[in-house]
Parts: sequence; structure tokens; C-alpha cells
Amino acid sequence: MDYKAGLDDAIGRLHSEGRYRTFIDIARHKGQFPHATWHKPDGTEAPVTVWCGNDYLGMGQHPAVLGAMHEALDAVGAGSGGTRNISGTTVYHKRLEAELADLHGKEAALLFTSAYIANDATLSTLPRLFPGLIIYSDALNHASMIEGVRRNGGAKRIFRHNDIAHLRELLEADDPDAPKLIAFESVYSMDGDFGPIAEICDLAEEFGALTYIDEVHAVGMYGPRGGGVTERDDLAHRIDIINGTLGKAYGVMGGYIAASTRMCDAVRSYAPGFIFTTSLPPSVAAGAAASVAHLKTDSALRERHQTQARILKTRLRGLGLPLIDHGSHIVPLIVGDPVHTKLLSDMLLADHGIYVQPINFPTVPRGTERLRFTPSPVHGPREMDALVQALDALWSHCALNRAELAG
Repeated sequence: MDYKAGLDDAIGRLHSEGRYRTFIDIARHKGQFPHATWHKPDGTEAPVTVWCGNDYLGMGQHPAVLGAMHEALDAVGAGSGGTRNISGTTVYHKRLEAELADLHGKEAALLFTSAYIANDATLSTLPRLFPGLIIYSDALNHASMIEGVRRNGGAKRIFRHNDIAHLRELLEADDPDAPKLIAFESVYSMDGDFGPIAEICDLAEEFGALTYIDEVHAVGMYGPRGGGVTERDDLAHRIDIINGTLGKAYGVMGGYIAASTRMCDAVRSYAPGFIFTTSLPPSVAAGAAASVAHLKTDSALRERHQTQARILKTRLRGLGLPLIDHGSHIVPLIVGDPVHTKLLSDMLLADHGIYVQPINFPTVPRGTERLRFTPSPVHGPREMDALVQALDALWSHCALNRAELAG
């Protein structure tokens, strides 16, 4: 076996399809986000404005978060010292879990190193807790949910995206006595559409199923205290397991589930992804707890965030660009071709100092390649003007179609 040739072939296929991914070396500057410095491959530097970050509210630079992290770092040092079972549980981890349980109105929360791991570990463990479990998964669920469902070895059913009728058909076709769980999202990150939470909860109650929701792109940003779409719509009490992240709106790192004490205890006790993973550094847990606590009271920041998203959508729509708008904070601009998408991204960066990564297959279906913008409260009129003007010029330069909105 020529292993080198195999690797070359695999990478070459990505290049030939126009979807080879490159990392851009970006250094953010405290207090100046979304402005950053691009460290170019040739060793030079250039100023850029970041338009694709997941630090949706700029909490990664908030004084309360930084202060808590400095305090913890000075008090206990850098690392946690091990897994949660082996000296890796600290007062900072327990405090964060208490904040998260309170955020979602649940009895308990369980902290993981990322929301990906939280999804994967929990969904792959549940069939061990409920033998014969059937998981019904939305077709557009995140890769972490798909992987967790795939690895669990149990039965799975994939229902068409947000299709309640199809979900009902699948539920009706299975043994009514079999344990069941419906896994879905509140905000789907690529199109920015919302899951039909209330309708899914109705079906779950009718068929005796558990509910599992991924609120990764909603926690901190929706609801009176940032509890997500389930809090905004007063539905959190109908969800058995809520998954969330600390790496987006909360500006730090980590993931979690919030559920009953019994559920969190069972996952804690059985999930290898939890048992055998070194816990988050105490400073990270401290910063995350401070961020969660702060955003429970800062509804004005959430409102400014939504306003900025609406302004950007209105301006892009005014240019006739193919925008998807489902009413969330996510702004996807459909290009529809991987080569053109990468070209637009490269030209925005090199010629206009605007950083937005191309989104290609397999993250999105072929033919729906896009640029996905994430406006924040710290993207002001100057940054907005520069982006809109650059897109207007480059869309014409690349001879792309403006005729129809994407959705």
C-alpha cells in the first residue's frame, strides 16, 4: 500500500472540487473585537474585521469574564489536574453546573469539554441506559448528534427536516412499548431556521418519548435570561435533555447537558466521553460561569444583537443578494458553487480586510455553498457599510446571480 499516494489522492480530491479548507491565522485584540490582525503566510500582517466568529455577543472580551478567569488562574493555576473522577472536579466546575441548571430550570447540569462531546457522549450512551431505545433524529442535525446516534448501536430513524408529519409516521410504525427519544435542534446553524419545538413536544408526549434538544446556537441569545429558544417560548420544562455550548454566545469554551439529577448522574456514570476526558481548566469554568451569570441579566445586549442581524439582512436584501432569512441571528448568503464561494472569501479578505470563511460540502449540501455572516453588537455602522459595499462590488465582479432570494 502506497500510503503517501493515498493521502495525496484524498487531499487532491478536495482541491479539485474547490472545497479544500485553509486556516486563516487571526489574532483578536482584547477590547477591539471584531477587529483583528491577519498573520499572512508570507510573514506580513494586515488588519481585518471578523464576520464569521461564533463569539456572538463579544463576551470573550467582557471584563466580568476576563476578571473571573484571572482570579481563578491566580488562585489555582492552569490545568484541572485530571478527569472529573481523578482530581479534576473543582468549586469552579460545580459553580458553573449550578449556573447552567438554573439557566434552564433543570435539577442538574453536566459539564463537558465541548458541546460536540456532550452531544456525542450523551446520545451514544442513552441506549445503554434504556435498552431497545429508538432515536428519531432530524435530518439536518449537527454532525455531533449524528455521530452520537450512529455510534450508540441502537435503532435510529431519520425524519425529514422539521417535518412533523414524517416524524409521526415513523413513531406510529414502531413498537409502542419501545423506549423512544426525539433529537433535534432549536436553531439550525447553516440556514438559521427554528425547530418546531412545541409540535415535537406534543408528539413526544403522545408517544411516550424523551426529548433531546441542541440549543448551541441559541443559549445566551434568546429568552429573558438567555436560556435559548426553549426559554423564549416557555417550553424548557417539556424538554428532557438540553444541550448547550459555552463557546459561542458565552465566549469561552465547553459544552453541557441540563436535565434531571437522575439523568445527569446516569450519563456521568456511563459515558466514556465524560469519564475519560480531562476536565476544563478551572479558569475556563470560572469565566464561563461569569458569562452565564452576566447574560442572565443583560437583555439589552441580546436585543442589540438581534437588531444588528436584522439590519444586515435588510441591507443585503436591498442589494438583491440570495439571502436565507428565517428570523434568527444567522445570515447565510448562498453562492451555490464551491469555487466561487472560496473566491469570494479570498477576495473579501485580501482586498477588503473582511474575514468570512466559505461553507462548503459536507457541512452543507452541494449546490448550496455559502458565506455565513454572524453580526454582533460590536459590528457598528462602519463595519456594516464596509461589508455591504464589498459584497455589492464583488458579487458583480464574479457575475453571480442576484435575481432571486434564497429563502
